[in-house]
Amino acid sequence: MAVTARLPFETDIYELEDLLLKLEKESDGQPEPSDKIRKIRKELAQLKKHKYGSLSAWETVLVSRHPDRPQTMDYVKLLLDDFVELHGDRAFGDDRAIRSGFARMDDQRFLLVGHQKGHTLNERRECMYGCAHPEGYRKAIKNMRLAAKYKLPVVSLIDTPGAFPGIGSEERGVAQLIASALLEMSQLPTPVICVVIGEGGSGGALGIGIGDKVAILEHAYYSVISPEGCAGILWKVANEQTKPLAAEALKFTSKHLEKFGIVDDVLPEPLGGAHRDPRGMATTLKTYLARSMRELQAKSTADLLDERYAKFRRMGAFERLVENPAAKTGA
Repeated sequence: MAVTARLPFETDIYELEDLLLKLEKESDGQPEPSDKIRKIRKELAQLKKHKYGSLSAWETVLVSRHPDRPQTMDYVKLLLDDFVELHGDRAFGDDRAIRSGFARMDDQRFLLVGHQKGHTLNERRECMYGCAHPEGYRKAIKNMRLAAKYKLPVVSLIDTPGAFPGIGSEERGVAQLIASALLEMSQLPTPVICVVIGEGGSGGALGIGIGDKVAILEHAYYSVISPEGCAGILWKVANEQTKPLAAEALKFTSKHLEKFGIVDDVLPEPLGGAHRDPRGMATTLKTYLARSMRELQAKSTADLLDERYAKFRRMGAFERLVENPAAKTGA
């Protein structure tokens, strides 16, 4: 796939890709690639492996935000045999930042819920760049209840910088709707699989992120706040110096999250990121979803709910200070 946006840390990769493209055009029609072309292909693969194997936290953020990175509706086209979208929340409207509908993938049927940022400017405006309003979470809750009624699993694809923070969103109770979504998903009597496919920012991501399985793509991030928000709090300004520092401090990359037990699985991305090979990424995601659904559907509802509760109760660590009575009396 041709990459339309170039990341700043990939200058060497672009130079080799441009050279390779030029040589391939010149040798068009030849039955076998030349030794020089084979050599450059090998060098390019090694360079991508090195660069993407040692990304900094901020570089990971840049990859997760890449304009060509596949989004929920891209995976709908690449993964599913059938998809019937369900619109509206029966209260206010239809939030285009969260898409949801009944899906079929081979012989498996489930409800799909996912953030959509948009690729074109018009679509991004329609989707508010993936920042959902209260009606988006209300729609998700309504559809998840419907899935549970028909005993269908729920698949959630997370990709948002956060819920929309505008006045209208606050007036309509976005915080309360996210809290309600957390409660509903924690008690949903059907298998729930959540995958962070790009950005996993703040409560906007967590609002559809409570599941029996929580996975993340290799070059995605999942965090309580965006690097810009964190930098604004800690350093009072978000600039090119403070944003990378905030990203490192938050420890929100897939490696960190797996180590801390926040996610169950990390899904490897194609060489050079999912934006270079959406179809390859879709194949990996399809395999993971199929395997996870079979595994979870074999469990009883009671076991699912008990294990889901225990999973999130295990997250985090704290120290309890025991007060010394002797210190009060001066003994």
